[in-house]
Amino acid sequence: MDLQYLREHPAQLPTFIQHQRIRETPVPGGSICAAQRLTLDDGTSVFAKSLADAPPGFFATEAAGLRWLREAGAVAVPEIIAETPGLLALEWIDHGEATPQGAEELGRGLAELHRAGADAFGAPWPGYIGRLPMPNEPSALPWGPWFAQCRLRPFLEASVDVLAPDDIAGVEHIMAGIAAYGGDEAPARIHGDLWPGNVLWDRRGRAWLVDPAAHGGHRETDVALLGLWGGVPHHDRVLAAYQEAWPLADGWQERLGLHRLYLMLVHTALFGAAYRESVRALLRTL
Repeated sequence: MDLQYLREHPAQLPTFIQHQRIRETPVPGGSICAAQRLTLDDGTSVFAKSLADAPPGFFATEAAGLRWLREAGAVAVPEIIAETPGLLALEWIDHGEATPQGAEELGRGLAELHRAGADAFGAPWPGYIGRLPMPNEPSALPWGPWFAQCRLRPFLEASVDVLAPDDIAGVEHIMAGIAAYGGDEAPARIHGDLWPGNVLWDRRGRAWLVDPAAHGGHRETDVALLGLWGGVPHHDRVLAAYQEAWPLADGWQERLGLHRLYLMLVHTALFGAAYRESVRALLRTL
């Protein structure tokens, strides 16, 4: 099996793996999926991620998001080589180090990606973030009510066994008053889970976007998540280039915590009490 054959017969990949017809090398791949480097007969490598008990549509959702982001032609997104219900194979990226120039290209490219827009908040495919379902039904609601209803509330409800009553009340208070934060904009084409670990840097210092929870959302969500946990390398250059290409609306700094609260609630729902203090810190800020 070479790359051309795999592109023409993607459904055969699991059979070739099962019968050990392809060299497999485990690689880091996150906390949910098993990840491997597959070396084909022509020496080409592809990245494969698999999940034995994948929820229905799990990899189809990721593949749809990758294609949608890639269609914009704005930021590097890996090509999909093969997609099955239990596996997703992507072009291989040789990892390298971020460069200042690459960071500035990421900022400009991210602004261009967001400008590509979306028909509505949400997406025409079911949503997942990690293993969690994410409401994606296209919505005509303004951004604030939509964000409260479809991004904060579902993951708050999934975290009720982890958070204290005061934490829950704090999130409810923010959702009830979300209009006061302002920032309403038309839907942007966003990655949706753009914490620094979902940006890969190749040997030329170019940034690639991976593992999306892509949907029509607020562009500030991607900007806010890029600054989590120390931020992407050369974060200041990414932000400056973004601002030069498409300045963010007034008050965006005050809304960063609101966008980050969404992902922290995802983490309490997925990983439990280890992220409870992160939610509380954001509540204090907001």
